[in-house]
Amino acid sequence: DYAERILALSAELDARMRDMSGKEAGPLLIGASTTIAEYLLPRILGEFKAVHRTVVPRLFVGNSEAVQERVAERTLDLGFIEGDSHLASLVTDVCCEDELQVVCAPSHPLVRPGAVPAAALTEHAYVSREAGSGTREVISNYLQKCGLAPDALDVVMEASSPEALKRLVATGIGFAIMSRATVSNEVDNGSLVSMPLAPQLLRSLSVVYPKERMHSKLVGAFLQFA
Repeated sequence: DYAERILALSAELDARMRDMSGKEAGPLLIGASTTIAEYLLPRILGEFKAVHRTVVPRLFVGNSEAVQERVAERTLDLGFIEGDSHLASLVTDVCCEDELQVVCAPSHPLVRPGAVPAAALTEHAYVSREAGSGTREVISNYLQKCGLAPDALDVVMEASSPEALKRLVATGIGFAIMSRATVSNEVDNGSLVSMPLAPQLLRSLSVVYPKERMHSKLVGAFLQFA
């Protein structure tokens, strides 16, 4: 732990020295939850890199819990997660909202016009994200607000990535609850169906960073850009 903190402070010193020289260059250590890293962040990173050519972004992908832990350890400059951080040492800034919807194969009995009532979910097999996933935590909180126990859903399988979740759901094994951004291509080509929930399920996507750490100009510029 001490070694990691010393190395992080050394890296921070390098960044501050670059700031003093007026150079906006060097590594940019970013963490992101799986959904954000695979579907939302690549375009932002590409556009930022096009403007700041001497910057070398390094992206760590994990679930929201893993990203928060690495930011708190100072092995990442900042992280993008689903929901809020539970770590007192981190600042959480909300970036935008994301809608989670019911996703299933076109032949699934849940397919209907309009929204799917939350109570109807308990009648069908469910494919869930893994423990530690921000999506899983948001869904659990949503069920409780709807008067349903977190274990009310019939979980038949768990998967640790949206891509694996989509492939499982496409077989008809069950339904999933996923970000609408992750299934837009599959909905367009007809391999999956996406339907809103009733009541609607919205979540916040946030950026987290250490409270006591001074941002370099590079990190500050990327935060503003993102």
